[in-house]
Amino acid sequence: MGGTNPFGGRVRKRKEKKMDDSYQPIYQAVRSRIGNFDGQALIDQISRQFDFSQYAAILHQEQMIVTYEQQRPSILLKPKISIDGNQWCALYGENLQDGVAGFGDSPDKAMVDFDKNWRTDLPERKTK
Repeated sequence: MGGTNPFGGRVRKRKEKKMDDSYQPIYQAVRSRIGNFDGQALIDQISRQFDFSQYAAILHQEQMIVTYEQQRPSILLKPKISIDGNQWCALYGENLQDGVAGFGDSPDKAMVDFDKNWRTDLPERKTK
């Protein structure tokens, strides 16, 4: 009648159910109707009726935003985040003198400031 399952309980064999004779003609009719379905023709018809070009432009813009975000110095370099006084500090390096830092009222603002400072040139030194 059955065996045991991995959890120790008995397993009953399912009885095979046969399709009732009255449903067979309905099944065959539905199957014959959807058997000739041409999905590509439906997609072509829909694309001719609706203008999806605006969505392509939106998707392209979103992809550009994601690509930019993934290339931010604060994402790639993962500076250490800490609280310094009354602001957040994003620091890459051993200390403020040797590293690059950004400050802000939130971790996000500190990271944005870090990105700006990462791209800023050092000021020129005055020579005597």
